[in-house]
Amino acid sequence: MSNDPSQHEPLFDSFGRRHTSLRLSVTDRCNIRCFYCMPAKEVRFLPRSEILSFEEIERFVRVTAAMGVSRVRITGGEPLVRSELPTLVGKLAAVSGVEEVALTTNGMLLDEHAAPLREAGLDRLNISLDTLDAAKFEQMTRRQGLDRVLAGIDAAQHAGFTRIRLNALAIRHQTEDEVVPMVEFAIERGLQMRFIEFMPLDADAQWTDDQVLTGERIREIIEQSLGRLEPLERSDPSQPAVDYRFVEGRGTVGFINPVSEPFCGACDRLRLTAEGQVRNCLFSTTEADARKLIRSGGTDEEIFQLVRECIAAKKPGHGIDNEAFLRPQRAMYQIGG
Repeated sequence: MSNDPSQHEPLFDSFGRRHTSLRLSVTDRCNIRCFYCMPAKEVRFLPRSEILSFEEIERFVRVTAAMGVSRVRITGGEPLVRSELPTLVGKLAAVSGVEEVALTTNGMLLDEHAAPLREAGLDRLNISLDTLDAAKFEQMTRRQGLDRVLAGIDAAQHAGFTRIRLNALAIRHQTEDEVVPMVEFAIERGLQMRFIEFMPLDADAQWTDDQVLTGERIREIIEQSLGRLEPLERSDPSQPAVDYRFVEGRGTVGFINPVSEPFCGACDRLRLTAEGQVRNCLFSTTEADARKLIRSGGTDEEIFQLVRECIAAKKPGHGIDNEAFLRPQRAMYQIGG
């Protein structure tokens, strides 16, 4: 199959949404145990034999790039626990049609990996960090290590990354006090700050809607302490965050509000789990088995058709606010952030 993205029709769903972004999980393993993502113990990880190899991942990306997928974000679990990850980054950055390779990480291993990742061609980093308080960090992650995350941020900036986002999960009655310190830290360090509403993807299935600290409430907290915010024009309609800037010019902050303000209407994302299941939505209850097709000798055209059929079946929205909403059986770490 040709690597020229113009050789295949763009990847549209039945609602006319064009899909150009791939969230690519490389592992379900993680070195922390955030309560909103993973169970505290007795975690059952996938056998290594079920995880896609770098070559299988590269092939899938090459096929989807020929359908117009131009942005790839590597996720997990914690992707940096996957051995030799810079090798994969280099492979994906070299795929014709791929314009950006990004990585979402908890930052615990970033200190040692930042420079090799940058050299391999990684364009952007999303670092998950909910608090700057060591005790709160340990409470939320069930592990120590805030100092390691901060060292990872230092290493990333030293390695030359200029596009670094901090993603903080917002949980009512737990993270209100973290909002202002996180924003101030981001501004001081020249980082993009984003707050994400708590979604029903926790492994213990304890999520309730009254735990959602909304983007609107977070914005109120910020304005009460740091000054008035004004919305920025949205340059990319598919971008999940609504960005604001301080009127006084101190910096910007973004809000990802999937619960209170769903943005499904402009969604351009598809997902591939670590074991090769294609998902058309984070909250999808069905998957398409790309691994089986790849390992049984399927052609590129057959993979192309599998992905197209999966995306064609995409629903208009995730339906969290609908009484008929069904939680996916997988938790976040099993899907890929």
